[in-house]
Amino acid sequence: MSRRSLLASTVSAAALVPLAGTVGQDRRAEAPGPTTAAGIPVAVALVINGRTRHLMIDSRTTLLDALREHLGLTGAKKGCDHGQCGACTVLTGDARILSCLTLAAAVRRPVTMIEGIADLDGSLHPMQRAFIDQDALQCGYCTPGQKPTPKIFRTEFRPTGCASSTTG
Repeated sequence: MSRRSLLASTVSAAALVPLAGTVGQDRRAEAPGPTTAAGIPVAVALVINGRTRHLMIDSRTTLLDALREHLGLTGAKKGCDHGQCGACTVLTGDARILSCLTLAAAVRRPVTMIEGIADLDGSLHPMQRAFIDQDALQCGYCTPGQKPTPKIFRTEFRPTGCASSTTG
């Protein structure tokens, strides 16, 4: 017996072992049901751009899907849906979050999107104005996630113990 024929017979026998227990059985009867149950509807009150919005959503709904699909706010974009591209970035209080990775039912702080950083009189935030003045848009897809970020840059990166007028 050659090494090749030995390997071929071993592989063939190993491939038949899983089938041995299913001979004469109907495989459809053993098919498992759904692996995840439907989400539980939850009532959520979100403060978006200074306005309280009440929703009844699936408990598994991300903040991004709640904003885009349930509220029609399309400023935050669905890019990679893995939190890598930043197109879904929104502000919650004084922190940036990736809304595609955050459950809407878990959000407790006010959310600010690109639509909410402009002044109440409609004038643009300085960061929005700078993007326009410097032609910084490129394709523009991730821009809504980039613009709110510098608004809180000073808060996130403030040196400890420093009280200068530059760093706050």
